[in-house]
Amino acid sequence: MSQTDETRDADEPALVLPESDVPDPAEAPGLRWGVISPGHIGTQFTETAHRATASRVVSVVSRSAERAAAFAAEHGVERSFDSVEAMLDAGGLDAVYVASPHAQHHALARPVLEAGVPVLVEKAFTLNTAQARDLLDLARKKGVFAMEAMWARFLPQYEVLRRVLGTGLLGEIVEVTADHGQAMPTDPAHRMNDPELGGGALLDLGVYPLSFAQMVLGDLDDLAVRGELSPTGVDASASLVARGARGGTARLGTTLRARTPTEAVVSGTAGTARLSGAFFAPGTLAVELLDGRSASFEHAGPPGDGMAYEIAEAARRISAGELESPLMSWADTLSVMATMDAVRAELGVVYPGEEPA
Repeated sequence: MSQTDETRDADEPALVLPESDVPDPAEAPGLRWGVISPGHIGTQFTETAHRATASRVVSVVSRSAERAAAFAAEHGVERSFDSVEAMLDAGGLDAVYVASPHAQHHALARPVLEAGVPVLVEKAFTLNTAQARDLLDLARKKGVFAMEAMWARFLPQYEVLRRVLGTGLLGEIVEVTADHGQAMPTDPAHRMNDPELGGGALLDLGVYPLSFAQMVLGDLDDLAVRGELSPTGVDASASLVARGARGGTARLGTTLRARTPTEAVVSGTAGTARLSGAFFAPGTLAVELLDGRSASFEHAGPPGDGMAYEIAEAARRISAGELESPLMSWADTLSVMATMDAVRAELGVVYPGEEPA
């Protein structure tokens, strides 16, 4: 819903933001999903799909047969498996969601694509650009849908923001700022600190501000990077200043060491747009113009159903026979991965067994 400012100058018309035209996720076609890795994110995906969409998770895979069976029993999932191959052999799937740590995305998504099954891969899409390009080349060769599960891009307030930017309401875009920091455990064995699992702030947290900036400014270049490594050799903090291909500067930050405001602001010559609440989740988009007018857009649905929009988008594209979504295109994924490669190269973060990027 849009809200207009009541304290404007009497001579100025009220500022009214575009309405969201994102369809109700419950109206998207229902798909039969398989979930790989029944952890926190896999649980959130399954519960959201069952609660807020017509899709259903019908199969689950874990390296532990017992864990897979327990997940299936808890969430009403028909079948459980201890290998991706067994799940694919059983058939009956319209799509698969890969919810494992980043380091496993490439290896787990590849057999799904080889089998001709559409795949939704949790962000960050892979460890590096080389792995991402390999999966997307395979998807193109097989004619199979693939998408990075950057759930923020599919939310209604992001659609309203894109339409605001398209109208030129903010004027020339000068700067994008965004941050995502969380006070994570310092235990070296924790997944966020474990190089074997693709740990570090950038791929798990920093991917959000990077993807946001890329959406607004285009490909990021001319990078200036600062940061620090954890005792295990992953990035504990990273800050980035970059130029956007469409003009404007990005100032982005991420850290494992502190909780930051998790806001995103687009500043232009005529006004600003601010996403708050955390900027990557259902929340508020507030627009303030230099002429004194302001308006806001509030997420209308349950805030806990944010993942429903990416599930619905994937279902619509797959049902239409499309290979990708324009909201998180293959080019977008490769662009964000390339920026993260460049940031890690500056910081000296290399994961065990990583392919050259």
